[in-house]
Amino acid sequence: MAIEVLRAQALSQTFGDSDTGLTLFRELDFSLSAGEQVAIVGRSGSGKTTLLNLLAGLSLPTQGQVALCSQAYPRGASARDHWRAGRLGMVFQFHHLLAEFTALENVTLALRLSGHSVTDSQGIALDWLDRVGLAARAHHVPAMLSGGERQRVAIARALAPAPPVVLMDEPTGNLDSETADGIQQLLDQLVREAELALVLVTHDANLARTTDRVLTLQDGGLVEAGVASSSP
Repeated sequence: MAIEVLRAQALSQTFGDSDTGLTLFRELDFSLSAGEQVAIVGRSGSGKTTLLNLLAGLSLPTQGQVALCSQAYPRGASARDHWRAGRLGMVFQFHHLLAEFTALENVTLALRLSGHSVTDSQGIALDWLDRVGLAARAHHVPAMLSGGERQRVAIARALAPAPPVVLMDEPTGNLDSETADGIQQLLDQLVREAELALVLVTHDANLARTTDRVLTLQDGGLVEAGVASSSP
């Protein structure tokens, strides 16, 4: 039986007054099993990024709850940060690396926050930078890296702590087509090798088709869009 690692139950999200404000979701349900890869697609403005933020515990829903690894997110922001560390990794459209830190330091910090020792963190970080093809750039700060290289560091940072769940928001959306293709292939390879559960928000149909399941966010709910091929 598949182990459930992420569940959203009866999510509703309203911005502004409950009567006249904007409501994105009503009683939305979602579940993700260990090792499963799911893509969420939908038109601009449908709420994909908002949903991903709720799944990550970066914000809380108006109603309903999200549980990561069988525990509902706490109400307090610092408590959510603590519970998320080491259990959930995120890759954003914009890399969000710490500008004053080197590639190695950015990845090492994520490992330290998930409970690894200083020595172990550096070794694991170097290994992951090598896996994303950036061993020679480990001591470069983000300003010295290309857009594709920065996103590879962000991928290494998210995956290095070996979290059971990884969330990605348009990870290739800010890259040229050639670089995006390379990132797409790298993501598919690394996530499957590590057997991580993945939720991927994307406008890229080719990237969505690399996942096990594609859901469309429309009219405040998720609709099964068909079973995708596992090959790129």
